[in-house]
Amino acid sequence: MTPTDAAQRVAALRDELAEHAYRYYVLDAPTVPDAEYDRLMRALEDLEAEHPELVTPESPTQRVGGEPVGDFGTVRHAVPMLSLLNAFAVDDVHDFDRRIRERLDTEDPVAYSVEPKLDGVAMSVRYEHGVLVQGATRGDGVTGEDITHNARTIDAVPLRLRGEDWPELLEVRGEVYMPVADFRAFNEQAEARGEKTFVNPRNAAAGSLRQKDPRLTAQRPLAFFAYGVGEITTGALPETHGAMLQRLRDWGLPVSPEARIVASVDGCLEAHDDLLARRDGLPYEIDGIVYKLDDLRQREDVGFVSKAPRWAIAHKFPAQEELTRVVDIDVQVGRTGAVTPVARLEPVFVGGVTVTNVTLHNEDEVRRKDVRIGDTVIVRRAGDVIPEIVAIVPERRPDDAREFVMPERCPVCGSRVVRPEGEAVARCTGGLYCPAQHVAALQHFAARRAMDIDGLGEKIIEQLADRGFVKTVADIYRLDLETVSGLDRMAEKSAQNLLDAIDRSRRTTLARLLFALGIRDVGEATAATLADHFGSLQAIADADVEALEDTPDVGPIVAGKIHAFFREPHNLEVIADLQAAGVAWEEGEGAAAARSDVLAGQTYVLTGTLAAMTRDEAKQALMARGAKVTGSVSKKTTGVIAGEKAGSKLAKAEALGVPVLGDDELQALLATE
Repeated sequence: MTPTDAAQRVAALRDELAEHAYRYYVLDAPTVPDAEYDRLMRALEDLEAEHPELVTPESPTQRVGGEPVGDFGTVRHAVPMLSLLNAFAVDDVHDFDRRIRERLDTEDPVAYSVEPKLDGVAMSVRYEHGVLVQGATRGDGVTGEDITHNARTIDAVPLRLRGEDWPELLEVRGEVYMPVADFRAFNEQAEARGEKTFVNPRNAAAGSLRQKDPRLTAQRPLAFFAYGVGEITTGALPETHGAMLQRLRDWGLPVSPEARIVASVDGCLEAHDDLLARRDGLPYEIDGIVYKLDDLRQREDVGFVSKAPRWAIAHKFPAQEELTRVVDIDVQVGRTGAVTPVARLEPVFVGGVTVTNVTLHNEDEVRRKDVRIGDTVIVRRAGDVIPEIVAIVPERRPDDAREFVMPERCPVCGSRVVRPEGEAVARCTGGLYCPAQHVAALQHFAARRAMDIDGLGEKIIEQLADRGFVKTVADIYRLDLETVSGLDRMAEKSAQNLLDAIDRSRRTTLARLLFALGIRDVGEATAATLADHFGSLQAIADADVEALEDTPDVGPIVAGKIHAFFREPHNLEVIADLQAAGVAWEEGEGAAAARSDVLAGQTYVLTGTLAAMTRDEAKQALMARGAKVTGSVSKKTTGVIAGEKAGSKLAKAEALGVPVLGDDELQALLATE
C-alpha cells in the first residue's frame, strides 16, 4: 500500500468509526455489532503502526495515551459554570415561573426546556476548529481542574466534531456518569478481584475522572450527556435552547433522549411526574429534573442571581441516599427459622419514606460491610426497592462503636441458633416450637404429602395462630367444634369436616411423620429412606451423625441437620405431645438394626460398574456388615472395589497403594461371617 493509499484508507476508517460512534452514542441506533466496530479499530491501529506519520491527536486510536500526570493543572472558565437553585415542592416551581414572567413583563405562558438532572459529575469540553483540546471539571464554578487526558478516554465524547458548521471555539458543558448496569458489573468484577468497590454510580464517575493515569480511567465504563454551552465564538447560532441541543447532536455530542420542550409551567410539572414514575427504569441515575427558559434572548432579560441563573431551576426528587446512625443491631426470626441481623436506625427520610430498620441479610454481610452499632451509614432506597446500607462512613465511627454478635439462642423461643456448615444463614432450631415459625410449620405439617389434613389451609391456619388456638402442630389435635366453627367463613358442617380430617390423620406412617416434622433438607424421599433404614423414630433420634450418614443418600450436611433437630429439647417435647394427642405410626426393625459388625472399622470406596449387583446394593450390603462406604479415596481407605470402566478413583487408589478389589473379592467379603 502506497503512502497515499494508506492516508486515504486511514481517513476512511476514521470517518467510518466516527459515524458508528455517532450512531451509537448520539442517535442510540447502532448499525453494526461491537465486533465489527472492534475490527475496524484494529485495522486503523495496524495502519497507523505501519505509518506513524499519519497518527493525529484526534484519531480514535489516541483516546488513551501518555504517562500518568502529576498534580492536575487548573483551568479558568471563561464563562463561569454556575450551579442551579433547587425546588423541592410544586409551589417552588410556580414561584420560579412567576418570577420569570414578572421579569419578562408577561402574563402569557413561557416555554421551558426540561431535562433529567443526572446524578453524575459536571464537565466542560473545549473544541478548537472542531478538535477536542481540553476537558475540565466544574471546580468552584470559576476555576476547575484540567482533566483533558481523562476526558479523551470517554468514548461518548467525540475527539473531533461532525460536519463543518461548528464555531471555531466551542465549549460544551455536560454530565459524566456511569450507567447503572455498567456500575453493577464493574463493582462485581472489582469485588471478585478483591479490589475496592464504589458506593454509587456518582462516586464511581467522580473517582474515575480524577485518576492520574488515563489508562485506569479508560477501564471505567463512563458516559456523557451534553446539556449546554459555555464559551463560544460568534456566528449564526440557534435562538432557543432546544435548537442548541439539536445542534450539539448534529455535531456528534450525545444529549439526553429525555430532553424536550414544554409550553408552560404545567408542562414542567407533568414532565416531573412522568420522569419520577419512570426513574427506576432509566439506564442512569437521576436526582431530579431541570427546567430552563427555552428562549436564549429571554434568558439575558431574566439574568442571574449570585452564582446561579434566574432562568433555570432544578426540581429535586426525593433523595435516594441519606446519612443516618445505627442505633442497634438485633435479629429477627423468619417463618423458616432464618435468623437475620437487622440494623435499627435513627429515622431518616430517603426515597420518599421514613426508614428506621434495614436488613443486613446475614452475618457475613455484616462483616463484609463492617457495620457496627454507633456507625454513621449511607442508606439507599431507590423507588420501591427495600432500603439497604450501602456503606459506612469510617471517619465518623465513634470510639465506643460495638461489633454485632449473632445470638446463641433464638430471641423468640430460646432454642439454639446454628449456622450449618457451608451456609450463610443462621437458623433457629426450634422449628416445631418457635412462635415465629409456627405458621410455616403448621402449613407444612398439614400438607397433602405430609399429614394430609384436608381443609386445613393457609387462611385457617393463620386465624388459628393469630387467635392463639394453635401454637405447635400438636395443638391441631386438640381443636374442638366450637373453636373451629367460630372461625371466619367456617360453618358448622365445614368445621366438622375439618375435625374429621384431623382425626383421620392421627394414623400415619413413619415416613410421612418424618417429612411433616419439617427437618431442613429432609424431603419425602429422604424421610422414606430414613424410615426404612432405622425402622423407628426413636432409633433416628438416638443416632449419631456417623450413623445417620450410613443411611443411603444422606450426606454429612443433611445428617448434621437431622442430628441437630433431635438434640433440640423443644422439638422432642412437641413430638411427645403429638403422641399424647393420639398421633401414631407403624414402626419396624429397620435395615440398620439388622446390621452386623463383621466389617466394623473398615472403609471402602465403590467405582465403575459391578457385575453381580448395583453399586447402591453393594453399599447397603457393606454397611449392613458394619463397613463405612465413602465417595473419596485416601490413605485410610481399606479398599477400592472397582468394576468395569472404573475412573479416577481407581487411579488414585493405585497411586496411594490402596488395595483394589474386583467382583470376586467383593462377593468373598460379603460372605464373611
